Amino acid sequence: MTTVRINMRERSLPERIVYGVLLLAVLVLGFFFLVAALIAGAILAAVILLRFWWVKRKLAKAAEEEFITTEYTVVEREKLESPPPEPRNPNRQ
Repeated sequence: MTTVRINMRERSLPERIVYGVLLLAVLVLGFFFLVAALIAGAILAAVILLRFWWVKRKLAKAAEEEFITTEYTVVEREKLESPPPEPRNPNRQ
């Protein structure tokens, strides 16, 4: 396997400066790429959490509207002392 070695001590001063600037540029671009990826991930996570919250809210609202809530008064009927008369059957005589 071939290995590439860059010995900075054998390079001239302008070459070392160019390599240093390139290294710095790569590090800065990598940092900004990492920051952009973290921001994109945070936005994506926020959108997913917002969507879950919205669906949960919608399901809770539907479950709440499933039942009718109202006020009512209980009315008790009078109880008769004697049993009611049997109904007349017109066919029977």
